[in-house]
Formats: sequence, C-alpha cells, structure tokens
Amino acid sequence: MSAPSEPSGARTGERIAKLLARAGIASRREVERLIAEGRVKIGDVVVTTPATLLANLKGVTVDGQAVKTAEATRLFAFHKPSGLITAERDPAGRPTIYTALRNALPPGTPRLMPVGRLDLNTEGLLLLTNDGELKRAMELPSSGIPRTYRARTFGEVSQAQLEELIEGIEIDGMRYGRIDANMERSTGRNQWIELKLSEGKNREVRRVLEHLGLQVSRLLRISYGPFELLDLPRGAAVEIRQVDVERFRKTLGSPGAASMAPLTSHDYARARVRRTAPGRPAREPEGRSGDGPRKAAAKKPLARKPDPEKLGLETSRPRRQGGGGKPGGPDSVRPGAGRPSTGKPGPRKPGPRK
Repeated sequence: MSAPSEPSGARTGERIAKLLARAGIASRREVERLIAEGRVKIGDVVVTTPATLLANLKGVTVDGQAVKTAEATRLFAFHKPSGLITAERDPAGRPTIYTALRNALPPGTPRLMPVGRLDLNTEGLLLLTNDGELKRAMELPSSGIPRTYRARTFGEVSQAQLEELIEGIEIDGMRYGRIDANMERSTGRNQWIELKLSEGKNREVRRVLEHLGLQVSRLLRISYGPFELLDLPRGAAVEIRQVDVERFRKTLGSPGAASMAPLTSHDYARARVRRTAPGRPAREPEGRSGDGPRKAAAKKPLARKPDPEKLGLETSRPRRQGGGGKPGGPDSVRPGAGRPSTGKPGPRKPGPRK
C-alpha cells in the first residue's frame, strides 16, 4: 500500500524529503534513496515519492523508528586525521570518522552528517551538522563557498604555472573550475602550495597537482568558507557558536556566501582546548570567584626579631663587673659606654640656652 497522492489544489506543507533532511535523518539525496527502498512510512502507509507534502513529521517512521522533531541547527568543526574514511561505515572494515568522533564529541550530541568529504589520506577541517538542508546548501557548487588547502609536493613547478590555474583546467575530459594557487615556500624540489577553490570535486586538488607533474605527500584543508581549522588539535571536534552559524546561513544563496570574511575569533578552537563551551569563559580555579576582578592578597607584616635581652639570653654587649644589676646602676649599659672619648661635646639637648 502506498501513500495517497495529494489532490489538486491541496498542496500545503513541505516535501517529506526536505523535512526528513532538516530533522537530521540524512541528506536529501540519501532520504530519496530511503524512500525508494520503501523504508519511510506515514503510519502504516509506505511513502513512494519524496515529493509527498507534509505540514510536519508526526506519524512518520524510518525503518520502524519514529522521527523526532527537528532540533536546532548545530555545526561542528572536526580536525580529521589521515587514514579515516568520511563515511558512516566502510565495507572493507577500515576506520571511519565516526570511530574518532565517539571520543571527540560531547555526550548527547545528535546524529551528525559530514559537509562534503575528505579522502582517506587527506586531513584537516571537516564540518559536521545535524541539518541536512544546511549540509546540501554548503555542498552545492552554486553556493560558491571557497575551500582552502595546503599541499606538500615534490617536483618541479613554477608560480607562473600555478597562476594559469586561475582560468580552470581540463583533465581527461573533466573540467575543473577556477583555482587560486600560490607557492608558499620551497626547498629544492619540495614545496608547500596553497590552493583555494569553490567546487570541491572528487580528488580535485590531487588530480590537478599530479597533472602538473607533482607528487602530493600531504594534503590539508585549512578552511571551509569562513570557518577555519585554526589551532584545533588533530582528532578533536568543537561546536561552532550558534551566532556564527546563523550569520553564515543568512549569506547562503547570495553573493556574500563566497566573500564572507573569515571568522577572526579563535573562541571555538580555544574552547576545545579548555574543554569549555564556546563563548563561555574557562572555569575559574577553586577558591576564586568570577564575579569580579581578583583582589590583591594583603601583605603580611614582617616578623620582628625578638630582643635577646627580653628573653634573658646572653648578649655581646659589654657589661661592667659589680653593682646590683639594677636599672641605672653601675653595671647598666648606656649608649656610648665603653667608647673612647673624642674630647668633643655631645649633641646639645633641646631647650632654651642659658
């Protein structure tokens, strides 16, 4: 039994494929595949077309599991190490990005989908989101979102050859668009090259550089649109601030998407290192209050050295023999006692002259 078709003039709501993608079930293309396989139902009725219109996802199931209400859009930056497959599972049993994400993401994180892909041996910035619509919009070449890579290569190449890529290039019948490539530094036949492109076709960077006669020994993506890798540790993930996600979403579908200035704040990268939420200050050490500036500690007075005479101890001061030892007696010690006389009168005592 299939879902009934929509009567003429009753087209209300949104396409079920779009709603399921927004709910984080999968990308819109993947949702269409799920529908074609008969894995999506409305109640007991199998959905047969992704164009089915719904006001909401109430009663919709995928593989027998009820679809939850779409959560707020979330976007994470992940530093993908080399040697991981950008897929949920691999038939050959190789480790995937989700193997590393188990320890990199905080508990309770919703199901995330990668925005684009990085090859097995390519490392660097990989964005992940729970919003299939945002994922699709960021992947479309028409969005014009620039991606920046750094490649370590071996071979002979000149800056003039790299500058020719700005006009695009065709390799084995495949046309690659505009690439802004610049030599960063070189040592002999080894060099680091930075490349900025906006299409992101399969293995595009490697194929273009190999076409120029270069061997690529390392490839790293350092930015995707305004989101940068910064100092995010390898294998770590951090959530991008909601305000930055919404600001970026507003530029999609407009010329500003390609020219939006990169985020200058390193908050989300530092937040992962501090293990705190982005936008929140690091946890104050115990014993300190974050409500105001730290007060300077009060200085303790220096301890005064005790008087040996008051403690009844021997002193090195000379004493005269004899007398009763009474204060003011013959063996009491007076200032200047025992000093040779100079014949000069001492200082005058205060008072009127006589």
